[in-house]
Amino acid sequence: MNLGGLFESDVPRDDLPRYVAPLAEPLENLALTLAWPIVLVNLVGTAFGFYYYGFQFARTPVEMWIFVPDSPVATLFIALALAAWKLGHPQEWLTALAFFGNIILGGWTVWVHLAFWADFSYLHPAMRQFLIWSHAAMVLQAFFLHRISEFSPAAVGVATVWYAVDTTVDYFVPVRGELHHTFLPLARDEPVFLGANALGVAVAGAVLLLMLALYLAMLTRVEKERAWRDSGRAGRP
Repeated sequence: MNLGGLFESDVPRDDLPRYVAPLAEPLENLALTLAWPIVLVNLVGTAFGFYYYGFQFARTPVEMWIFVPDSPVATLFIALALAAWKLGHPQEWLTALAFFGNIILGGWTVWVHLAFWADFSYLHPAMRQFLIWSHAAMVLQAFFLHRISEFSPAAVGVATVWYAVDTTVDYFVPVRGELHHTFLPLARDEPVFLGANALGVAVAGAVLLLMLALYLAMLTRVEKERAWRDSGRAGRP
């Protein structure tokens, strides 16, 4: 078995700067080569996530369930995006949703676990480490998606609208029942630090990560267009 071949790929790679493509090319190639196993891992993570959110489903009106399992929906997006690409039917909008979702929700989970470290002590240490590192991996896997997507303005627009609505319903306007953000281990109005309460800290992370995802998506498109001009082509071959 040629293990070295796992780090090679015939999928074209645009010449992008590290601030939009931080992963080394061999790692990107490995992810593309192992796309189906990555799909499976993300589907397993999605199933676990829906189980993990069971108690929130029980206290949320059914019509609002779509806004409850944030991280599982993000892993489902990337599983579907990769599967569609492998089957020869890539969907720009789906890839954009996966990019946004994995950066926002992966990063947010790491953020709240660090911000509320003492308050998550009720979790088994192994579960805490699993949650932190698995969500950190979500952020990393978002950064090889530029290999299978052009980050079209329309697709980025779809992802922006969806996650703007999701953030609004989670933290600002619940529509039905209570706010629909992921469970926090302390009361929303509990003072935390620098004069902020727990909800404020959670909101800050979510909004900043949404802005970061949008900025990186737009910047990736700009850098891809530059790379296309430099190579004398208009898009993916």
